[in-house]
Amino acid sequence: MAPETNAPAPGTRVDVDASKITYDGRKKIATAIGEVRLVYGPYVLVASKIVYDLANDTMTANGSVELREPNGNILQADTATLKNKFKEGFAHHLRALLTNDVTITADYAQRFENGITIYEKATYTACKECRRSNGDPLWVIVSDETTHDEELRTLYHRNAKFLIGGVPVGWLPYLEHPDPTVKRRTGFLVPSFKAGNAYGFGVVTPYFWAPAPNYDMTFSPVWTTKQGPVADIELRHRLKSGGYRIRGQGLYQLEKDEYPGDIRWRGALASDGAFAINDHWTWGWDGQVTSDRRFLSRYDYDSPDLITSQVYLRGLENRSYFSAQALHFQSQISGEADSHFPAALPYVESNVTFDQPVLGGEFGIDTYVYSLHRNDPDAPFDTVNHGTEQSRVVTSLRWQRQMINGFGQVFTPFARLRSDVFINDNLPDASVAGGLRDEETTARILPMAGVDMRWPMFASYESGSSIFEPVFQLVAATNETDTGRIGNEDAISLNFDHTSLFLQDRFTGFDRYEGGTRANLGFVYSYLASNGGSAKVSLGESFHIAGRNSFVEGSGLEGTSSDLVAAISLQPWEHFRFSYQARIEEDFSDINSQEASLSLTFDRISTSLSYVALESEAAYGRTEAAEQVWGDATYWFRDGWNVFGGFRYDLANDEFLARSIGIGFDCDCMNAKLTYSENETTEEDSDTDRRLMFSVDLRTLGGTSVSTGF
Repeated sequence: MAPETNAPAPGTRVDVDASKITYDGRKKIATAIGEVRLVYGPYVLVASKIVYDLANDTMTANGSVELREPNGNILQADTATLKNKFKEGFAHHLRALLTNDVTITADYAQRFENGITIYEKATYTACKECRRSNGDPLWVIVSDETTHDEELRTLYHRNAKFLIGGVPVGWLPYLEHPDPTVKRRTGFLVPSFKAGNAYGFGVVTPYFWAPAPNYDMTFSPVWTTKQGPVADIELRHRLKSGGYRIRGQGLYQLEKDEYPGDIRWRGALASDGAFAINDHWTWGWDGQVTSDRRFLSRYDYDSPDLITSQVYLRGLENRSYFSAQALHFQSQISGEADSHFPAALPYVESNVTFDQPVLGGEFGIDTYVYSLHRNDPDAPFDTVNHGTEQSRVVTSLRWQRQMINGFGQVFTPFARLRSDVFINDNLPDASVAGGLRDEETTARILPMAGVDMRWPMFASYESGSSIFEPVFQLVAATNETDTGRIGNEDAISLNFDHTSLFLQDRFTGFDRYEGGTRANLGFVYSYLASNGGSAKVSLGESFHIAGRNSFVEGSGLEGTSSDLVAAISLQPWEHFRFSYQARIEEDFSDINSQEASLSLTFDRISTSLSYVALESEAAYGRTEAAEQVWGDATYWFRDGWNVFGGFRYDLANDEFLARSIGIGFDCDCMNAKLTYSENETTEEDSDTDRRLMFSVDLRTLGGTSVSTGF
């Protein structure tokens, strides 16, 4: 904030450049006049006139004084007096420009040898570009006296007024905060405020504790009017090989009304960590547990619909990958039974691709292993059954070879030999006595082979270039067997579109297997304009030729010929993007699924709009048709202000799922936002979460927020 305490070394040469230099030998005073530039070690002093008193080791500068410090700070003043090799001094009408774009001004400033600088009638701001029409900074702290302790790296303001846009918005008799060089320090952070029906009005008073460079804690108690204090503690710890975090919240609830939850002790505990074993192996965890499914949402903490907790070990080397996990699930949606969610121990995936070619092609082994347990059996959909126990081992030997002939045609023959073993218990089955199958083991061998043929054809034009690529794929596999004796845990959902048309197996998991013989046919056309624009079109269809079809009605793949899958993407210029994809009946009588998105970005406006329409597919987890549209838009004014809004609308049920509107301000030293939002909830006793939130962040000082739900 002022000259550094590290003075130039003894014997350091002083270089002076001026229009005129005189020396009074009797008084031992040297005077430099006219565009004076003095270089003393790492310091550069510029002024209209500099007088150096050798007897008192005092240097006085007058007229447009500017001192450049070794750290890059620039001090400007009308007059300045420096002594003791720049360790001490004072200045009139000082303006300090720091390298982090903080500016301090003072009518008078004095620096002492102990590294303390006192500014009288001072101002402090972090605004460099963000200025009012009269040139003043957008926000400023005005104080009778500001003290900067460089050793403690702390600023102290006495009788401090806070002004935004020239209007006083706050006053404190005393204000203390770290100087801008501090990245982290123990102390209280700026409080924030929130309100909700469950707890009333709450004040968050965070305290940051940093006992060491590699670990710290934040205590963020919430003092509520209805339920008393809510404890909130987060620990962060960095180690040589990684780091971890632990966060917990909890309270003894004073009012046990039905709405907040009829429980006295409530809380949540979350933790995550990641550690490197070596260059190829890592392990870690990420998990959370809650006392009940409403605590997080009732007290305005982040509340996902489903909490997934895991411990994992992962390895990646060259072209091989390994992952082992233990998984646990906890639903936060009212009415969903946790007893139907499985725990997985272990859940293993291994993919090994050998460096040495086999029969001129690529050879690899894939292994997928899990063991699942749930308390109660479940049959969530017509074709999906879940037992209480299921263990699985799937191993696949895979091979493929790519060949290109003289015409540019690409031939890729491939083969896969899959073997699997399933052990099940209490699998729902209405055809057996009691409705549950006894423990049984199922083993299968499922070979598959095929060929993929493509012929990319390139064309060049004055306006750009294009590639037209027809694709034909033939796949032959044994029929899928014993599906009634195997629970479907990881292949429930199915999304047949242009991205999955040419997959060798179009199920999303390995509890199902696509059998039979099928031919897949389609094309991809790409155009790249010379101005950077692009377009891409694809169309394709699948034909089931022989064997048992593994898919059922609603998938788009259940017949001898599938639905058509098409996709279009356009970006004629940088600021315009459009994409569309659809699954269409072969005779074009109906569109079974479609998705579209549009984004526009211009000088002061950006907007996006998306649409999705999906027919019901009860066998694959979608019991009702879905049709939604959502979007957002932001308009920036030229003075830093912006307005924004967004929405999500359920066209099938004719209702808004979410909407928001707000106004914001953003510049180099301040960010402020006022937002009103409405979100439909999944809780039975609350239809809409309405919330008004204001947040402000000031560079170098921190931020705060006020949030209220109603």
